[in-house]
Amino acid sequence: MAVAPPPSSTHASGADQPTTGGLRVPVLLPMPFTGPFDYKAPASMALKPGDIVSVPLGNRRQTGVVWDTHTTLPPDLAHPTPAKTVADNRLRAVAERLELPPLNAELRRFVDWVAAYTLSPPGMVLAMTLRLHMKGATPAPAMGWIAPPTPPEELRITPARQKVLALMADGRPRTTTDIASAAEVNAGVVKGLADAGALRPVLLEPASPFAQPDPLHHPPVLEGAQKEAATALRHSVQDKKFSVTLLEGVTGSGKTEIYLEAIAACLEQGQQALVLLPEIALSAQWMDRFTRRFGVRPAVWHSEIGQKARRQTWLGTADGSATVVVGARSALFLPFCNLGLIIVDEEHESLFKQEEGVIYNARDMAVVRARLAGFAAVVVSATPSLETLANAHAGRYQRLVLPTRHGGASLPQTHLLDMREAPPERGLFLSPRLVEDIAATLGREEQAMLFLNRRGYAPLTLCRTCGHRMECPHCTAWLVEHRNRQVLSCHYCDHTEPMPPVCPNCKTEHSLTAIGPGIERITEEARQSFPDARILVMSSDTLGGPAATAEAVAKIARREVDLIIGTQIVAKGWHFPHLTLVGIVDADLGLGGADLRAGERTIQLLHQVAGRAGRASAPGRVVLQSYTPEHPVMQALLSGDFDQFMEQEAEQRRPGFWPPYGRLAALIISADTPQAADDAAARFGRTAPYGEGIQVLGPAPAPLAILRGRHRRRLLLRTWRSIAVQPILHRWLGLVPLDRHARVEVDIDPVSFL
Repeated sequence: MAVAPPPSSTHASGADQPTTGGLRVPVLLPMPFTGPFDYKAPASMALKPGDIVSVPLGNRRQTGVVWDTHTTLPPDLAHPTPAKTVADNRLRAVAERLELPPLNAELRRFVDWVAAYTLSPPGMVLAMTLRLHMKGATPAPAMGWIAPPTPPEELRITPARQKVLALMADGRPRTTTDIASAAEVNAGVVKGLADAGALRPVLLEPASPFAQPDPLHHPPVLEGAQKEAATALRHSVQDKKFSVTLLEGVTGSGKTEIYLEAIAACLEQGQQALVLLPEIALSAQWMDRFTRRFGVRPAVWHSEIGQKARRQTWLGTADGSATVVVGARSALFLPFCNLGLIIVDEEHESLFKQEEGVIYNARDMAVVRARLAGFAAVVVSATPSLETLANAHAGRYQRLVLPTRHGGASLPQTHLLDMREAPPERGLFLSPRLVEDIAATLGREEQAMLFLNRRGYAPLTLCRTCGHRMECPHCTAWLVEHRNRQVLSCHYCDHTEPMPPVCPNCKTEHSLTAIGPGIERITEEARQSFPDARILVMSSDTLGGPAATAEAVAKIARREVDLIIGTQIVAKGWHFPHLTLVGIVDADLGLGGADLRAGERTIQLLHQVAGRAGRASAPGRVVLQSYTPEHPVMQALLSGDFDQFMEQEAEQRRPGFWPPYGRLAALIISADTPQAADDAAARFGRTAPYGEGIQVLGPAPAPLAILRGRHRRRLLLRTWRSIAVQPILHRWLGLVPLDRHARVEVDIDPVSFL
């Protein structure tokens, strides 16, 4: 998506006015229904849009939200669904209004907008806000004590009691534990005073688990382009109106420190800020930087935090006590009461795209949420996506560029290693020249890194006797050998099976052999080449979560590691000051296939990996092992001219109105059998829309033709940028009835073509 179309108004029509008891109210449930259901509001219950309620559904209770009777979506997205009218006397009554903060009008309209844009049931979008059953989530108030103005006349005073009374003279209520600790007495003294009437019981407000960041705690010293960029971001926040700013800077230019100044400006205005990161592993160093700047840690939201922390953060965003939240893409649907800034870090990352359930791009929807509520959004990257660059060139986004590294550090020198001229020894994958460079780096007591974006030991296992290839029984994919665990695994459906001792096809013993390198195989080779080196492997297989990642990063910072070997996780904005050499094992990986964005993604990934080198005083060096050094991506990495490469990419996409110069939507038809998938896809093909500026490609088998046992076919709708795809898709989907064996999934603005 290039940019959100302008909304026709800021809030849903019909302000949040109470509904007179006894009238019908629409309640949206977090379930895959096409819209809200009508219920009757009891006479004693004045409900308003946004209230969270419990309603009967069938023979059970379900949590839902009182919804708006009308919405004001842009015409391209509006798609009224005929509602069944139920007589008033047949309506079931709302059972209870829950003691939870209501969802404000901005969030409700955002839910409607995302549902309409992605062609998803609005209840499934609401489910991302009400993912937990929130009833009872509000912490119960604690019991405490307060001293009356004068103690009872007959009170016997002891030294211990005197210490308590002196403490409580300030009039502040405290718990028994707090009193005993502060006065250095035991709890029996407090109980004795309470029994004597010298302390009175009071209910205490639950303490907020979120400390308040101080925007003045430790402001950075910024100069030149950094200072100008920080000032511009501050102004965009202080204007309190919608804007989008691209903060672009070379790796190591201090982008994080600069956008933290935008957060400071937001806090100074008493508003909340949200920072989206593409991967939770990134939060380790980011949290340290935030804490140094503001004195406290922010609230966190991602799948790895526990149920209690999720509830606290949900409630904290709703009541305003969580002023800064850092999280994964789902944090975008938290019920902020006063959101004033959204920052999308590493905006080019495809991980911001959710590929299942409600299919959306968090980067694009962040811009939508900012636009609906009228505040600033900042997208950040050293290698911006072509969509974001197109918006900047068109003037829709402001663009701030940081051309140099912070603190005088220089960009690393890049060298292309033609593997045809300097091949590795048979059975190995590191060129002798790269091995020599690593040895020299380690000899200088500097750190080196090897990068290969492939998990496991080998991507393919075949039989030397009959040629049989080990394939997933549920997907069109080869099984990946994980030698450390002695298993073969599918990276699409998580099917795992033990490594067989004989070929399943010809029954020959010990005939299965690994083809190609994975990160485990490179680690094995590195241990043979550098037996004395302290090696750390960074991949999703070895790092179990943020805590393990934080420990790995700390070990690197303490120089307890000589050689880092990693998958794409090592490309994610880390600052390793002693790392001076990065070797990219297979720079050509990712350039094959028919992916529209193959070149763009490859240069972004490799540029980010290369940016880990030479971030302090020692100069950095990057070695790219490639069998196609003449490829435009390799030449752009060699020259360091990212902008020129992206301009060439743009020129290739414009004539065919490929994104961002046109719109795309994918239809993925899946069924239990290939015949059912073919029949359903053929029906879509026969009813495909046509017209000027509209083209349908397919149907055709998806590159991943079988996934989790379901057979898949794809069609691709492509239109001019001036043509919205949602109305076309609504009409198209309405023409094709599907039987129970087939399903269709719609992906607006696809980033994956599997």
